[in-house]
Amino acid sequence: MKIENTSKFRKQNFWSGVLFGLGMVAFIDETAFHQLLHWHHFYDKSTTSIGLISDGLFHAFSWFSTIWSLFLLADLRRKKAFWLKRWIGGLFLGAGLFQLYDGTVQHKFMKLHQIRYHVDILPYDLTWNITALIMVIFGLVIVLRTRKSEGMIKNES
Repeated sequence: MKIENTSKFRKQNFWSGVLFGLGMVAFIDETAFHQLLHWHHFYDKSTTSIGLISDGLFHAFSWFSTIWSLFLLADLRRKKAFWLKRWIGGLFLGAGLFQLYDGTVQHKFMKLHQIRYHVDILPYDLTWNITALIMVIFGLVIVLRTRKSEGMIKNES
């Protein structure tokens, strides 16, 4: 059994995780809040038809991010360089940064949509953004801990 060092693939492990986390959270947002609960569309400042089109584009973006991450992951697996801990750090960082961007820039600054309408929005905003910050902090801790350490994977010879 031979052990290979994955530190030279540090960036690819990180970015694969970030893209997967971004795609995963965007998919959950799209599925839960847009399609199942009907709380909002990606763009709520126009007709329902425009809102549905914007949801479709948003879904395509999240799917593209997820697929891109899986191509990077497959390449890492092929090279025997997949570093799970670093990838998970990237996943939480990507998920949290996307959710924080959505909750601050899209909801508050650009006002594309709110999480929910006709309710007291503060508890929703706090839950959304605090959850995002927790994911960002958790992801950063893991990414920083794996920055200097060597990721190892066992490879059958």
